[in-house]
Amino acid sequence: MILETESINFSYNSTPVLHDVSIVLKPGITAIIGPNAAGKSTLFRCLNRTLKPEGQVLLNGKSIKDYKPVELAGYISYLPQNLSTRAVLTVFEMVLMGRLNQLGWFINREDTRYTEQLLDEFGLSNLSSRYISELSGGQFQLVAIAQALAREPSVLLLDEPSTSLDLNHQFEIFSLIKKLTVARGICTAMSIHDINMAARIADVIYVLESGRIINSGPPESVLTEELIASVYNVRACVGLDDDGRLLITPMGIK
Repeated sequence: MILETESINFSYNSTPVLHDVSIVLKPGITAIIGPNAAGKSTLFRCLNRTLKPEGQVLLNGKSIKDYKPVELAGYISYLPQNLSTRAVLTVFEMVLMGRLNQLGWFINREDTRYTEQLLDEFGLSNLSSRYISELSGGQFQLVAIAQALAREPSVLLLDEPSTSLDLNHQFEIFSLIKKLTVARGICTAMSIHDINMAARIADVIYVLESGRIINSGPPESVLTEELIASVYNVRACVGLDDDGRLLITPMGIK
């Protein structure tokens, strides 16, 4: 499954936000990085057809405009940056609801089994019967990501999935997303502020600045000291850690 854009543009009223954006999202992990107000969340809403940009958004070569909403929902699962709900649901029920496009009049054993499996993988089994209103911000975020995966999507769009997660849970959840992406052969795209985490888990990085893609490619070719200085106005040292992974150390304001 491939999700791509061809020269899309989008404006809120008369204010341009995205300019001639072309990206290709393939199986694996793609990270969209860039400073605040670069247009990352707007781009994700365009990919999900929440917003309707000028230009083409294609899923396997077919315009997403030509998919029925329920059909598209079966392929693409989207987790917005600030998800909230007032519904009176348990953790189990919220994750199970992620399978709504697959549920008929009855919930079958496969739906409950898969939900139980996800809760176990996310370390949430002990919270299964707890109401989501009783969760911490970090716990709720983990449940929301599990719900996004419950649909068994071909494309997973995560807008700032590490929101409210402490450092330990960030490593845990990103490792799990990487594992599930590879195991299921899905196309996962995420916007992320932590460029070290992006370098660690992404196969491809796109850099968005002022609504334009200014660079893309493997982390080691994109995350240079020159790019970081230009995009983030920060001096940084780019090298390798003890495991041979890319390591970006901020040194100060440029």
